[in-house]
Amino acid sequence: MNDTPRPLDFPPLLSGEKVTGDPLQAAIAAAARDVEPGLIHYAEDPATFGVALTLAPEQALRDALPVTFAVALGAYDAIGALTPPEVACHVTWPGSIKINGATCGHLRAAAATDDPDAEPDWLIVALDLSVAARTSAPGGTPDVTTLHDEGAADITVPDLIEAFARHTMNWLHIYLTDGLPAVAQAWLTKAEGYQGEITQPEPGIFLGLDDYGGLILKTGTGTRTLSLLSGLNIRKGSGEGTSPESKG
Repeated sequence: MNDTPRPLDFPPLLSGEKVTGDPLQAAIAAAARDVEPGLIHYAEDPATFGVALTLAPEQALRDALPVTFAVALGAYDAIGALTPPEVACHVTWPGSIKINGATCGHLRAAAATDDPDAEPDWLIVALDLSVAARTSAPGGTPDVTTLHDEGAADITVPDLIEAFARHTMNWLHIYLTDGLPAVAQAWLTKAEGYQGEITQPEPGIFLGLDDYGGLILKTGTGTRTLSLLSGLNIRKGSGEGTSPESKG
Protein backbone atom coordinates (compact mmCIF):
# COMPACT_ATOMS: atom_id res chain seq x y z
CA MET A 1 0.00 0.00 0.00
CA ASN A 2 1.32 3.42 -0.94
CA ASP A 3 0.92 5.74 2.07
CA THR A 4 2.57 8.77 0.43
CA PRO A 5 0.19 11.77 0.66
CA ARG A 6 -0.79 13.38 -2.63
CA PRO A 7 -3.14 16.18 -3.64
CA LEU A 8 -6.66 14.88 -4.19
CA ASP A 9 -8.83 15.76 -7.16
CA PHE A 10 -12.46 16.72 -6.51
CA PRO A 11 -15.20 17.27 -9.09
CA PRO A 12 -16.78 20.67 -9.71
CA LEU A 13 -19.02 21.92 -6.86
CA LEU A 14 -17.19 19.75 -4.35
CA SER A 15 -13.98 20.52 -2.50
CA GLY A 16 -11.88 18.72 0.06
CA GLU A 17 -10.12 19.47 3.32
CA LYS A 18 -7.90 16.98 5.10
CA VAL A 19 -8.37 16.75 8.87
CA THR A 20 -6.89 14.97 11.81
CA GLY A 21 -9.39 13.03 13.88
CA ASP A 22 -13.03 12.43 13.07
CA PRO A 23 -14.19 14.13 9.84
CA LEU A 24 -17.74 14.45 11.19
CA GLN A 25 -16.51 16.33 14.25
CA ALA A 26 -14.43 18.62 12.06
CA ALA A 27 -17.34 19.20 9.69
CA ILE A 28 -19.68 20.13 12.56
CA ALA A 29 -17.14 22.63 13.86
CA ALA A 30 -16.72 24.11 10.38
CA ALA A 31 -20.47 24.28 9.77
CA ALA A 32 -20.86 26.36 12.91
CA ARG A 33 -18.56 28.88 11.23
CA ASP A 34 -20.76 28.98 8.10
CA VAL A 35 -18.64 26.82 5.79
CA GLU A 36 -19.57 26.61 2.10
CA PRO A 37 -21.73 23.56 1.22
CA GLY A 38 -20.04 20.91 -0.89
CA LEU A 39 -16.97 20.66 1.34
CA ILE A 40 -15.77 17.13 2.06
CA HIS A 41 -13.73 16.78 5.23
CA TYR A 42 -11.64 13.65 5.01
CA ALA A 43 -9.14 11.70 7.08
CA GLU A 44 -6.41 10.09 4.99
CA ASP A 45 -5.80 7.14 7.29
CA PRO A 46 -4.43 4.26 5.16
CA ALA A 47 -6.58 1.74 7.04
CA THR A 48 -9.86 3.67 7.24
CA PHE A 49 -11.80 5.77 4.75
CA GLY A 50 -13.57 8.60 6.57
CA VAL A 51 -15.41 11.49 4.92
CA ALA A 52 -18.05 14.04 5.94
CA LEU A 53 -19.96 15.98 3.28
CA THR A 54 -21.57 19.29 4.26
CA LEU A 55 -24.84 20.21 2.55
CA ALA A 56 -27.23 23.17 2.82
CA PRO A 57 -30.73 21.82 2.23
CA GLU A 58 -33.57 24.22 1.50
CA GLN A 59 -36.27 22.03 2.99
CA ALA A 60 -37.32 20.56 6.31
CA LEU A 61 -35.01 18.00 7.88
CA ARG A 62 -37.53 15.19 7.32
CA ASP A 63 -37.53 15.94 3.59
CA ALA A 64 -33.77 16.53 3.34
CA LEU A 65 -32.48 13.48 5.18
CA PRO A 66 -33.10 10.97 2.34
CA VAL A 67 -30.11 12.55 0.57
CA THR A 68 -28.21 9.95 2.60
CA PHE A 69 -29.33 7.37 0.02
CA ALA A 70 -27.56 9.35 -2.71
CA VAL A 71 -24.40 9.34 -0.59
CA ALA A 72 -24.70 5.59 -0.01
CA LEU A 73 -25.05 5.05 -3.77
CA GLY A 74 -21.95 7.19 -4.34
CA ALA A 75 -20.04 4.91 -2.00
CA TYR A 76 -21.47 1.80 -3.66
CA ASP A 77 -20.42 2.94 -7.12
CA ALA A 78 -16.98 4.02 -5.90
CA ILE A 79 -16.38 0.60 -4.38
CA GLY A 80 -17.63 -1.08 -7.54
CA ALA A 81 -15.32 0.98 -9.72
CA LEU A 82 -12.21 0.12 -7.70
CA THR A 83 -12.75 -3.48 -6.67
CA PRO A 84 -12.71 -6.75 -8.65
CA PRO A 85 -16.08 -7.84 -10.08
CA GLU A 86 -16.29 -10.80 -7.70
CA VAL A 87 -16.48 -8.44 -4.70
CA ALA A 88 -20.20 -8.25 -3.83
CA CYS A 89 -21.38 -4.96 -2.33
CA HIS A 90 -24.79 -4.27 -0.78
CA VAL A 91 -26.39 -1.45 1.18
CA THR A 92 -28.62 -1.88 4.21
CA TRP A 93 -31.11 0.43 5.90
CA PRO A 94 -30.57 2.95 7.35
CA GLY A 95 -26.97 3.35 6.24
CA SER A 96 -24.55 0.44 6.27
CA ILE A 97 -22.32 -0.93 3.51
CA LYS A 98 -21.73 -4.67 3.29
CA ILE A 99 -19.01 -6.47 1.36
CA ASN A 100 -19.53 -10.17 0.66
CA GLY A 101 -22.17 -10.28 3.38
CA ALA A 102 -20.14 -8.65 6.17
CA THR A 103 -20.40 -5.07 7.38
CA CYS A 104 -17.64 -2.82 6.06
CA GLY A 105 -18.94 0.69 6.72
CA HIS A 106 -21.61 2.97 8.15
CA LEU A 107 -23.24 6.29 7.42
CA ARG A 108 -23.66 8.92 10.13
CA ALA A 109 -25.47 12.23 10.01
CA ALA A 110 -25.60 15.52 11.89
CA ALA A 111 -27.67 18.65 11.39
CA ALA A 112 -28.12 22.09 12.85
CA THR A 113 -31.47 20.94 14.24
CA ASP A 114 -33.08 17.63 15.11
CA ASP A 115 -36.60 19.01 14.60
CA PRO A 116 -37.98 17.09 11.59
CA ASP A 117 -40.19 20.02 10.59
CA ALA A 118 -37.44 22.67 10.73
CA GLU A 119 -35.14 23.61 7.87
CA PRO A 120 -31.55 22.97 9.01
CA ASP A 121 -28.90 25.56 8.23
CA TRP A 122 -26.64 22.64 7.41
CA LEU A 123 -26.75 18.86 7.09
CA ILE A 124 -23.66 16.67 7.22
CA VAL A 125 -23.53 13.10 5.93
CA ALA A 126 -20.48 11.14 7.04
CA LEU A 127 -19.26 7.76 5.87
CA ASP A 128 -16.69 5.43 7.42
CA LEU A 129 -15.34 2.38 5.57
CA SER A 130 -12.79 -0.16 6.77
CA VAL A 131 -10.14 -0.46 4.07
CA ALA A 132 -7.42 -2.50 5.76
CA ALA A 133 -7.35 -4.59 8.92
CA ARG A 134 -5.65 -3.10 11.97
CA THR A 135 -4.85 -6.54 13.40
CA SER A 136 -2.88 -9.47 12.06
CA ALA A 137 -5.66 -11.97 12.83
CA PRO A 138 -8.49 -11.50 10.31
CA GLY A 139 -11.55 -13.70 10.67
CA GLY A 140 -12.07 -13.16 14.38
CA THR A 141 -15.18 -11.11 13.64
CA PRO A 142 -16.87 -12.76 10.63
CA ASP A 143 -19.75 -10.26 10.61
CA VAL A 144 -17.41 -7.32 9.93
CA THR A 145 -14.74 -7.02 7.26
CA THR A 146 -12.43 -4.74 5.30
CA LEU A 147 -12.05 -4.11 1.59
CA HIS A 148 -8.56 -5.61 1.61
CA ASP A 149 -9.78 -8.77 3.34
CA GLU A 150 -12.44 -9.23 0.66
CA GLY A 151 -10.11 -9.25 -2.34
CA ALA A 152 -9.55 -5.53 -2.94
CA ALA A 153 -5.97 -5.40 -1.70
CA ASP A 154 -4.90 -2.76 -4.24
CA ILE A 155 -7.46 -0.17 -3.22
CA THR A 156 -6.10 2.95 -1.50
CA VAL A 157 -7.90 5.52 0.61
CA PRO A 158 -6.98 8.49 -1.66
CA ASP A 159 -8.34 6.65 -4.72
CA LEU A 160 -11.50 5.78 -2.81
CA ILE A 161 -12.03 9.38 -1.64
CA GLU A 162 -11.74 10.68 -5.20
CA ALA A 163 -14.04 7.98 -6.59
CA PHE A 164 -16.55 8.60 -3.82
CA ALA A 165 -16.60 12.33 -4.57
CA ARG A 166 -17.17 11.77 -8.30
CA HIS A 167 -19.92 9.19 -7.91
CA THR A 168 -21.63 11.02 -5.07
CA MET A 169 -21.73 14.19 -7.16
CA ASN A 170 -23.50 12.21 -9.86
CA TRP A 171 -26.10 10.85 -7.43
CA LEU A 172 -26.62 14.26 -5.84
CA HIS A 173 -27.40 15.60 -9.31
CA ILE A 174 -29.94 12.81 -9.87
CA TYR A 175 -31.44 13.44 -6.44
CA LEU A 176 -31.83 17.17 -7.09
CA THR A 177 -33.08 16.70 -10.65
CA ASP A 178 -35.33 13.64 -10.43
CA GLY A 179 -36.11 13.55 -6.71
CA LEU A 180 -36.06 10.80 -4.13
CA PRO A 181 -38.06 8.20 -6.12
CA ALA A 182 -35.29 7.75 -8.69
CA VAL A 183 -32.61 7.50 -6.02
CA ALA A 184 -34.70 5.27 -3.77
CA GLN A 185 -35.41 2.83 -6.61
CA ALA A 186 -31.70 2.61 -7.45
CA TRP A 187 -30.86 2.12 -3.77
CA LEU A 188 -33.43 -0.66 -3.39
CA THR A 189 -31.90 -2.64 -6.25
CA LYS A 190 -28.66 -2.73 -4.26
CA ALA A 191 -30.22 -3.29 -0.84
CA GLU A 192 -29.66 -6.53 1.02
CA GLY A 193 -32.88 -8.37 1.74
CA TYR A 194 -35.22 -6.20 -0.31
CA GLN A 195 -38.63 -7.89 -0.67
CA GLY A 196 -37.44 -10.68 1.59
CA GLU A 197 -36.96 -11.53 5.26
CA ILE A 198 -34.56 -9.36 7.25
CA THR A 199 -33.57 -9.45 10.91
CA GLN A 200 -32.05 -5.98 11.29
CA PRO A 201 -33.00 -3.41 12.41
CA GLU A 202 -36.12 -5.48 13.20
CA PRO A 203 -37.36 -8.85 11.95
CA GLY A 204 -39.87 -8.76 9.09
CA ILE A 205 -40.31 -8.58 5.34
CA PHE A 206 -38.57 -5.57 3.78
CA LEU A 207 -41.25 -4.09 1.51
CA GLY A 208 -39.60 -0.82 0.51
CA LEU A 209 -39.15 2.82 1.49
CA ASP A 210 -41.72 5.52 2.21
CA ASP A 211 -41.65 9.10 0.89
CA TYR A 212 -39.19 10.13 3.61
CA GLY A 213 -36.81 7.19 3.33
CA GLY A 214 -38.42 5.23 6.14
CA LEU A 215 -38.23 1.42 6.08
CA ILE A 216 -41.58 -0.24 5.33
CA LEU A 217 -41.63 -3.54 7.20
CA LYS A 218 -44.26 -6.29 7.23
CA THR A 219 -44.34 -8.16 10.52
CA GLY A 220 -46.58 -10.74 12.11
CA THR A 221 -48.75 -7.98 13.53
CA GLY A 222 -49.08 -5.88 10.39
CA THR A 223 -47.15 -3.35 8.34
CA ARG A 224 -45.19 -0.55 10.00
CA THR A 225 -42.68 2.09 8.96
CA LEU A 226 -39.42 2.80 10.74
CA SER A 227 -38.40 6.46 10.61
CA LEU A 228 -35.14 7.33 8.83
CA LEU A 229 -34.62 10.16 11.31
CA SER A 230 -34.71 7.71 14.19
CA GLY A 231 -32.82 5.00 12.31
CA LEU A 232 -29.83 7.23 11.62
CA ASN A 233 -29.96 8.63 15.16
CA ILE A 234 -29.16 12.01 13.67
CA ARG A 235 -26.98 14.16 15.79
CA LYS A 236 -27.79 17.77 16.56
CA GLY A 237 -24.47 19.58 16.21
CA SER A 238 -23.57 22.88 17.80
CA GLY A 239 -19.93 22.92 16.83
CA GLU A 240 -18.93 23.15 20.47
CA GLY A 241 -16.33 20.89 21.97
CA THR A 242 -15.01 19.64 18.65
CA SER A 243 -11.36 19.30 17.77
CA PRO A 244 -10.00 21.81 15.24
CA GLU A 245 -9.32 20.60 11.74
CA SER A 246 -6.00 20.93 9.98
CA LYS A 247 -5.78 21.64 6.28
CA GLY A 248 -3.68 19.40 4.11
